[in-house]
Amino acid sequence: MPSLPRRKILQASAAVAATAAVGGLGAWATAPEAAPAHAFTLLEGGSLHTAELQGRVALVNFWATSCVTCVAEMPQFVRLFQTFQASGLRMLAVAMQYDRPDYVAEFVRTRQLPFQIALDTQGEGARLWGEVQATPTTFLLDRQSQIVQRIVGAPDFAELHTRIQRLLA
Repeated sequence: MPSLPRRKILQASAAVAATAAVGGLGAWATAPEAAPAHAFTLLEGGSLHTAELQGRVALVNFWATSCVTCVAEMPQFVRLFQTFQASGLRMLAVAMQYDRPDYVAEFVRTRQLPFQIALDTQGEGARLWGEVQATPTTFLLDRQSQIVQRIVGAPDFAELHTRIQRLLA
């Protein structure tokens, strides 16, 4: 069986590396997959089922009050949400199972978070959304409730802004 010329192997490796670099650190983009069916328990009471996100571009962010990166990125999520809310962006910040509800409520109150907050007290949401363990983990959904991007760690907010803008267009 003939081997591939070294040049072809290097070109293929460079293409893979470039593709990974475009995706961003901690982000992947594959063929979109449906957001899992799940009813999140909202901090203010009631619930939000992922089916209610259908027809809207949405961000679902798993976070924790004890996560330094999560706390640091919240003002950027607030600005992003305020920028695109009128165009139909929906955002849900899901507090992890280990986060005390009173801590979450105080964080939301003091930071005046304008988007919906859910408590994942049993860890069911994190399990259904791909065994989320690292915070922050953010999912970008298109209007068909397909996950088009999963970001583990702090997002590149300029890139996220551009992606949301394209999905809303």
